[in-house]
Order: sequence, then structure tokens, then C-alpha cells
Amino acid sequence: MLDTITTAAAAAPDYAAIKQRQQATWASGDYAVVGTTLQLVGERLCEAVDLRAGERVLDVAAGNGNATLAAARHFAQVTSTDYVGRLLDLGKARAAAEHLTVTFKEADAEALPFADGSFDVVLSTFGVMFTPDQAKAAAEMTRVVRKGGRIGLANWTPEGFIGQLFKIIGKHVAPPAGVKSPALWGTEARLGELFPGHKVTAAKQIFHFRYKSPEHWLDVFRTYYGPTHRAFAALDTAGQGALQADLLELLNRLNRGGKDTLIVPSEYLEAVVTRK
Repeated sequence: MLDTITTAAAAAPDYAAIKQRQQATWASGDYAVVGTTLQLVGERLCEAVDLRAGERVLDVAAGNGNATLAAARHFAQVTSTDYVGRLLDLGKARAAAEHLTVTFKEADAEALPFADGSFDVVLSTFGVMFTPDQAKAAAEMTRVVRKGGRIGLANWTPEGFIGQLFKIIGKHVAPPAGVKSPALWGTEARLGELFPGHKVTAAKQIFHFRYKSPEHWLDVFRTYYGPTHRAFAALDTAGQGALQADLLELLNRLNRGGKDTLIVPSEYLEAVVTRK
């Protein structure tokens, strides 16, 4: 019995260490270069949760603020949070440029510094799905939203383009042991596990990545997108060449833009969780 407990304890992921590495990953490159292209998803998510003017909204793992800005444009009272201060600064600059009133606060999605039931709506677009302790992050989002409030999520699916991108990166650079794939957030089954007892409605959506060419996409993501940036940095020259070849094969296979441009459809799950 004691051996079993010891083995289980030894096998438990070191979430603090994993989180520290993830924070460094998202702080590397410049996610905003990619993030701003995803603005449409934030707008769609505000419609999905039927956002009303004056509602108290929390954006979790907000990045450079796509859902934040969308909600603020709907005259909500928005608090934007992320654990990478640099990304919050970029969101703050965007809000200032549009003369939008938003509160920005550095915060960990797994330990939100807000009282129970503080918000009417909680949002996250391609953000909370990357937390290492998925159950804890989901519990925190549930805790800070009021009864009857809504949690709006946009998460990449395992089968979609970004889900396949994660798999390729994982083939070349091993993911942290014991941590579930972020793409599981893009499945209704996993959301049911993460938000037990609450109403979950979900629909698959498509976001199109539009770039000049597969090589252009690769250059942007290799330079600015944290996970891809760090994956290339972790490999030697031969490993980088192999990763590049796999990514270009994926891009060319999914490209529906023809020879002169790149248009890659990427599936994501748009979900609304209503707290009981």
C-alpha cells in the first residue's frame, strides 16, 4: 500500500515547474503577431455567450486581448488577465488605441484572485486550454462566475490543423510527462468532465489561417508563436530540418489556397458552459 502511494506521488506531474516553463514559452517570440489575426474568434465568442452591455466579464489567459476587446466593444465591464505581463501590456495598448475601458491584471488561470461569483461571464480564446492542471483551471473559472452565468470557450480540436500541429511538435520535442493534451479542451467529452453538473453547449467552428505561402506561415510561427519558436530552439540543425519538413507537408496538404497563397482551415470548438 505504501509502495503504491509512493509510486503515485512520484508519478504526479510537477505542475509548478511545468507552468514556469510554459510561461517562458508564451513569453518567447511575440504571440501578439499571431494573436491579432485571431480577433474574429473573440467577436464570435461574445455572440455565442449572448453578451449584454454592463455585464461583468473576465477574460482568462487573455493573451493580447482578443476576447477582451470584443467584450469591451459591447460595453461590458471587462477584466483581462494573463500570467505573461508582456501580453497584458500589448492588450492594454490595443484598448487604449480604441479608447476602451478595461481593467488589466496579471493572474494565473489556476489561482484566479477573485471572489466567488464575481463575474457574469468568463471567456477564454485559445488560452485556458494550455493550463497544465486542467481540472483546477476549470474549477477556478466555475468558481468566479455567478450561478446562471456563462463560461465561453474557444479551443482548438485534436483533429483540426492546430491539433495536428501540436502532434507534430510533440513528435519532435516530447511534451511534459503526465500532462493531458491541451487539445482535449476541444472535445465535448472532456468539457463534460471538466464542468460536471453544468450545462455545456458546443459547436465546431472554422478559423482560416491566411498567409502568403506555407513558407510565410512557417517563418511567422517559427519566429513569433511560443510553442513553435521554443520547439525549433530545442532542436539541433538536423532536428530543425525534420520539424520544418513535417510542418510544410502539413501546410501543403491542408492548403486550399492553391499555388499563390495559403488558406488553411482550422477547426475549433466554441462552447458555452452555463453554471448551475
